[in-house]
Amino acid sequence: MTPTGAAILTSLCESFGPMPSLKIDRIGYGAGSRDPEGFPNALRLVVAEIEEVREHSAERVVVIETNIDDMNPQVCGFVMERAFALGALDVFFTPVQMKKDRPGVLLTLLCEQQKFDVLCQLLLSETTTLGVRYYEAARRVLERTLEAVQTVYGVVRIKVAREGDRTLHFQPEFEDCARIAATAGVSLIDIQDLARAAYQELILKRERR
Repeated sequence: MTPTGAAILTSLCESFGPMPSLKIDRIGYGAGSRDPEGFPNALRLVVAEIEEVREHSAERVVVIETNIDDMNPQVCGFVMERAFALGALDVFFTPVQMKKDRPGVLLTLLCEQQKFDVLCQLLLSETTTLGVRYYEAARRVLERTLEAVQTVYGVVRIKVAREGDRTLHFQPEFEDCARIAATAGVSLIDIQDLARAAYQELILKRERR
């Protein structure tokens, strides 16, 4: 950025931060006459309109990661349970091949900003890692609700994902289906199919109103 461009921006702008979602109209570039060492003497200007983003569908989360190759695998389950209990949004392990050809795991944890310190401390104290890396990421999520449907074998809860007024997909709660299948002596797949059919019928009834 040119010194003149920097001066103009600091005088005209009220705040600075990551570029939001934009509908770009034009992009312009300008270069200064000087050639300073270490950075380009150039300025880019973007003329655009900020696109509206629904608050409920976009949010910021922190991703915490660490690679581990010297920890008892039994500890992984303990750390996952503790992380969820402390407010982690998601925790998962990915097999990786590390230095000296050692098999290891990449432990990845997603959390809200206010949970970062306590979850970071969890990884540092309850695993063998010597450090963690972290960064902020954008996350778009669907609205999620639980509804119940009646089948001939009992009530099954349905996990429903929506965007606005649209139902995008739904899934019977596995624990409900497994419990009913074991109690009634019926195939788990049959219970799941019955629950899906019952919820599909519920959607059709709502559409007819």
